[in-house]
Amino acid sequence: MSHPNPLETVRVEGMSRQTLLLRGTLAAGAVFGTSMVSPFLRRAFAQGDMGDVDILNFALTLEYLETAFYEEGAKLGLKGEVASQAKRFGAEEAEHVDALTATIKDLGGTPAKMPMFEFGVTDEKSFLELAQTLEDTGVGAYNGAGPAIKSKEVLAAAGSIVQIEARHAAAIRLLREQDPAPDQFEPPLTTEQVNKAVAPLIVS
Repeated sequence: MSHPNPLETVRVEGMSRQTLLLRGTLAAGAVFGTSMVSPFLRRAFAQGDMGDVDILNFALTLEYLETAFYEEGAKLGLKGEVASQAKRFGAEEAEHVDALTATIKDLGGTPAKMPMFEFGVTDEKSFLELAQTLEDTGVGAYNGAGPAIKSKEVLAAAGSIVQIEARHAAAIRLLREQDPAPDQFEPPLTTEQVNKAVAPLIVS
């Protein structure tokens, strides 16, 4: 019997464009693994008409999710290094929220509202497992969105955030006594694999 992907426990409530795209991103990651997230988003952005503000609002929605997740972790009674890192990472995700919100406003846009989330974590083990998967998903999401960003300044800002997400993922792997950098490159996928995964998930 296969072990369920932790993303299957995540629920996102909301009907905005960014929320629907986040649901598709999580669904791609849950069904096909987090290596599918980046090509899924590249395909989604290529087929849509999303500008930089729309992409930033998607990133903001993702950061809302991660911030809420670490806030949820604080309620689990985490101990020691796990509790310390969860608090630190949550504060950094909240800073990402503030930075993205300010950038969207600077560009004349309206920041997306925070959706409601459910994570299904009940203890330290399930928290760390989902934390690793969410951070991997975040890295894939930023990598997937990057090619669609038109402004060099916005791309630089997104690039600075994705580096922190990757460090979070590595630190969580160490807490789980795993290899912090298991792959030399993003795992490649064929066009057929991407098309098969993306077709039922794109929201028109």
